[in-house]
Amino acid sequence: MSGKPTRGASVMEFGFIMLVMVPLLLGTTEIGLNMINTLQTVQLARDAGHMYARGVNFTNSQPGNQQILTTLGAGVGMSATTGAGQGNARVILSQLKYIDKATCVGAPLPVDAAGNPVGCTNLGQWVFAQRINIGNTSMRESNFGTPTGVPFDPKDGVSILLSDQCTNAGDVASFFAATNPLGNMTGLPSGQVLYVAEAEAYGFRMNPYASNPLTYSYGIF
Repeated sequence: MSGKPTRGASVMEFGFIMLVMVPLLLGTTEIGLNMINTLQTVQLARDAGHMYARGVNFTNSQPGNQQILTTLGAGVGMSATTGAGQGNARVILSQLKYIDKATCVGAPLPVDAAGNPVGCTNLGQWVFAQRINIGNTSMRESNFGTPTGVPFDPKDGVSILLSDQCTNAGDVASFFAATNPLGNMTGLPSGQVLYVAEAEAYGFRMNPYASNPLTYSYGIF
């Protein structure tokens, strides 16, 4: 038989195939690992929110409870130490309260002749009653805002006094469209709070597929 020599052609074909297959394999691996990371972040937000809404104390006075949360977040690299650059994840816990007339009167704030509170600048707003950070505090901030210029109660370091909830503009929470409970909560008992748990974690890094992926989840209880 006669014809052109084909010796080594299969090696070249294999090399060309690998130019496609190797990046595809690496990209698939990155996507799979970050999907796992996302599921773990969602579960961490759920667990933290359930515990927080049921009265578990996550302040510094109860480090054991923070350690439990750190154990739950071990899969996403959550650190037992809270601070900038500590660990790979963060949990943000917030109590939100709707300021209605009864809350302002109970602050207590003065009322006018018609019985309306005077000086209750946050009337009709959602405000923070408590804020707790656990983990890496240098990560992105809360989607619900951050108390700014608001003194915390020295008794626990995380609660905000009722007078500041009613009058301090820096304590007003911000909602985006997907989570806004739509204004006046007439059906909510006066003084009732919402418990919000947010979890965020850095994912698996693999340039150029994912340089600094961040997963985020929240729950309202």
